[in-house]
Amino acid sequence: MNNKSKYIPLFLALLLTLAGCEQASTTEQVATEQQAQTDTTATTDKPKNERIKTIVFFGNSLTAGYGLEPDQAFPALIQERIDSLGLPYKAVNAGLSGETSAGGRSRIDWLLKQPIDVFVLELGANDGLRGIDPASTYDNLGTIIDKVREQNPDAEIILAGMQMPPSMGQRYTQEFEQVFTRLAEDKEVALIPFLLEGVAGDRALNQGDGIHPTIDGQRILADNVWSVLEPILLANRAS
Repeated sequence: MNNKSKYIPLFLALLLTLAGCEQASTTEQVATEQQAQTDTTATTDKPKNERIKTIVFFGNSLTAGYGLEPDQAFPALIQERIDSLGLPYKAVNAGLSGETSAGGRSRIDWLLKQPIDVFVLELGANDGLRGIDPASTYDNLGTIIDKVREQNPDAEIILAGMQMPPSMGQRYTQEFEQVFTRLAEDKEVALIPFLLEGVAGDRALNQGDGIHPTIDGQRILADNVWSVLEPILLANRAS
């Protein structure tokens, strides 16, 4: 990870603001609101005989765009790129601030009531910051992937990798990072090596709390996601 030394001072601030990231909304309210927001931006000029497929971004405050407007979060920025290419996809922002992998494991069943064509899983950061056993995070994320595949056997799945600051200890940071590389291999899913690459530790790209990306930071997150997502969307259309 680049600029790890810069990332260390942000850790204490991150712990102090974790509670502030929690939302009181129910799962149903969050999903309904996010679906409504996405539907207003989804493209409407696709050929009538071309089915609009669904990309679900399932994550925490990074996906939700904490502190920003919904259209400034990276899922909405991805939708703009999709529309510019005329691809038949709509992006659903299913991010929930403060979400852990255990919370996502409990929440995923409700979201699986709708068909999913592409699933982008961005969870685990809050587990790491709370010092949760990486084995538990691995199990929770793996279960989420299994549940998505059970309901949507043909869905493409992308896992967003995350890293912890060195202050968590060398052994823990290594085990935590390996959760994502192991899952990608074991579950045969595509991997974004580090979602916050180019953003973590850069104060100019994070909000006043030093944690959540600014608008410019979210644009970089969109680049990191798009580098893995775009080839999948283009390949699916070609086939």
